[in-house]
Formats: sequence, structure tokens, C-alpha cells
Amino acid sequence: MKEIVLITGANGMLAQHLEKVLENTYSIRFLTRTVKEKNEFRWDLNKKYIDPEALKDVNHIIHLAGSSIADKPWTEQRKEIIYSSRIDSAELIFDELKKNKQTIDTFISASAIGYYGTTTSDIILTEKSPKGNDFLSDVCDKWETAAHSFSLDAIASRTAIVRIGIIFAENAGALKKIAQPIKLGVGSGIGTGNQWMPWIHISDLCGIFKFLLDTKEISGIFNAVSPEHTTNIELTKEIAKVVSRKILLPNIPKFVMKLLFGEMSSILLEGSRVSSEKIVKKGFNFKYKDLEAALNNIFLKNT
Repeated sequence: MKEIVLITGANGMLAQHLEKVLENTYSIRFLTRTVKEKNEFRWDLNKKYIDPEALKDVNHIIHLAGSSIADKPWTEQRKEIIYSSRIDSAELIFDELKKNKQTIDTFISASAIGYYGTTTSDIILTEKSPKGNDFLSDVCDKWETAAHSFSLDAIASRTAIVRIGIIFAENAGALKKIAQPIKLGVGSGIGTGNQWMPWIHISDLCGIFKFLLDTKEISGIFNAVSPEHTTNIELTKEIAKVVSRKILLPNIPKFVMKLLFGEMSSILLEGSRVSSEKIVKKGFNFKYKDLEAALNNIFLKNT
């Protein structure tokens, strides 16, 4: 009998890709606000409700739930939604398991490289690097604290945390937004263009989650970014090359980005290099290590 994996964030791009990667090995369930499929179960964060059938006989939980940080301006209300969708949701699962005196084998939580703060520096950040001092780093810190509680209270035998970079996927996520103006011939770099953009192909990201799920002796925090370090202007030029367009416009000035996006502009204007060496040393092999291969796969359907 297949072990049962419960995944939150059912409607997200990552959850949908991950199901395809895991479904041959595991029995997949989802927590969602609106149930449509047989393997979906309802939860309601506001009412602190989880369908009891969702947690029945569950072996592993992968926590991916979290409202997008880039879809809307960071008003105080939006910040609360970003926070609650990640931290309060994890705490709800924890409370339900604890109330039912139920334990699981594995709790794997998404986090983000935003943990390190939105800064540009010469330092290559590792899992041991300190947290930043801005909104996103605070969210990630509390997100990870909520995940650690599963092991600290012996609810889960082990906990793993995945600090995710910019996800590259076809027709979805950040790459779609970056590539769209380039395809239209109006693309350009952002700010100085020298800010680093730690990225990861969706296939490799799903592979990391499966690797952590399958490898029972592994726990802890892992950066999920490509081994190759890429700047904003390098990414812009490489996308243009792959989609056969030219970059004709000058970089968008910082002040324009700040006027358009306010505080949220920091995630576009700043960025440091992030190391994936730890997960590689554990035995994970990236399929898409360099930018050219990743973009060719996504835009030209090359393997």
C-alpha cells in the first residue's frame, strides 16, 4: 500500500507539478478551500477547520500553502494575508494533529530565499547565513519556526524546510511575467541589472521535494536554487536570445519601480547569490544547472 502524502496549496503551480512527480510512488491528498476532486479535502483557515478525513492515516505532509507575494501591492491587509496563509495554516495543521494525538513521519515546508532579506551583496548565502531585516525575512523566519515545531513537539519524526528561489515554469509564475514584455519587444533590465536572481527550474524543485521525501535520514533546511548564479540583466538577455528578440530599451530606473510597486519593488531591485551546495552534497542532482538549458526547455520544449 502506498504511503499517503497530504499537500497544502492545492491550486498552486508547485502543488500541481509535484502531484505528477509523486503520484506513482505515493497516494496524494490535497487540502483546499474548494473541493473538486476525490483526493481533495476542505479546510478553512478562518474557521480553523480541517476535514478529519484529510489527516486520516497520513504519513507525510508537504506544506506549500501561501498567497503570492507578487500579485498585489503590500498593503497592511495584504501583508496579513501573506503571513496568515503560511504561518497560521501551518499552526492549524499542527494543532489538529496534536489534538488528535496523531504523529506523522515527515513534515516538509516551503520557505523562500527571502529569508536572507532583499539585499544585493558579494556574499554567497548558505543555509547558515543570518536572516534579513525586512518584511519577507520576518515572514520566512516565522514560517520556518512553525515548521520546526512539528519535530520539537514530536508530531513529526523529521522536518525539512525548502528555501525556494524564483521558479521557472512554462506559462506560469515569475518567469511568465519577466518574459512577456521581452516577447513583445519592450523588455529591459530592472534597476542596475546587477542584482542576482537565484532561480530554479520547476522540475528540479519538484525533484528536491521528492528527494527529501524519499531520503528518510535527511532533515533540516535546504536552499532550492540552481547552482548557476545569474544577474537580472543576464537573465533578460538570455530570455531575449531564446525567444529571438532584441533588448532595445534602457533599464527601468529604480525610482520608477518604487513608484509602481512600492515596498514590493525590493524583490525586483535587490538580490544576492544563494548556494545550493548543501542539497548537492546530500546527493541531489540538478537536471537544469545552467540558465540556457532551463530556458531552452521551457520556451523551446528542448529536454
